[in-house]
Amino acid sequence: MWRGFASERTGGLTTPSKARALAWMSVALFGFLALGISGRELAREVNLYQLLVYRNGLCLIIVLAILARSGFAVVRTHRIGRHFARNVVHLTGQYAWFFAVVWLPLSEVFAIEFTTPIWTALMAGTFLGERITAWRAGAIALGFLGVLVILRPGLAIVHPAALAAVAAAVCFAATYVITKNLVGHDTPMAILFWMHLMQLPLGLVPAVASGWVNPSPPLWPYVVMIGIAGFATHYCIARAMSFADATIVVPLDFLRLPIGAIIGWLFYAETLDPMVAVGAAIIIAANVGNLRHG
Repeated sequence: MWRGFASERTGGLTTPSKARALAWMSVALFGFLALGISGRELAREVNLYQLLVYRNGLCLIIVLAILARSGFAVVRTHRIGRHFARNVVHLTGQYAWFFAVVWLPLSEVFAIEFTTPIWTALMAGTFLGERITAWRAGAIALGFLGVLVILRPGLAIVHPAALAAVAAAVCFAATYVITKNLVGHDTPMAILFWMHLMQLPLGLVPAVASGWVNPSPPLWPYVVMIGIAGFATHYCIARAMSFADATIVVPLDFLRLPIGAIIGWLFYAETLDPMVAVGAAIIIAANVGNLRHG
């Protein structure tokens, strides 16, 4: 594990391996599911800001343990304002995501979240000056169509949590765009360090103001799970991409939808809305097209 972070820090290369990329991405997939399940269970007793405090607090402990061995020089930055802006947006997205997870079927949340690469492409073209090709423009349009199929505005009542899921995807996209601007100057460990260090107090203030409640003993394993899963998803995706191209790694993330639907069915008696499946298929097709031709 420590070697993995050393490789990221020094820019070291790893030998390409689809099998290892698949293994790391599989862990990341279950990390996302663990985040959703732990968030949903903890929300029975604590407010959503507390979820963010637990997540960022435990992740910060993990990052500090790594830095204690690798050194703190890697977290130096001259762009503290940009880090702050990134983390305000990311914290907002996290809150919206957990809100959606509490109220919507997991499959629907993940389906809408798959629009994040679409929003990222649009923002990168607008703010970073990246070229929007015909394929990319088509993927963006197709992604929007997929969201409309899932939400069905005018034909069905749009749950506020569905709009929160869309907002989360937009916030995550904005986070990626700011991150892309930062990675040319700061190390990945610096981004992780400042993310958790800044988001911890940003979440702690509203968590206390909303009424802090200590969860009952049966829920404490979920507190641990939300922290470990929060860190593992970031780390495992980075490791997966060190072994294979994004065109191989990113489509594996789409397995979250069927796995999430199965988990939702087994543990929460959720059923998969056929229109969510259709909309998700459209969004996935848009993402695959953007990866291959964008």
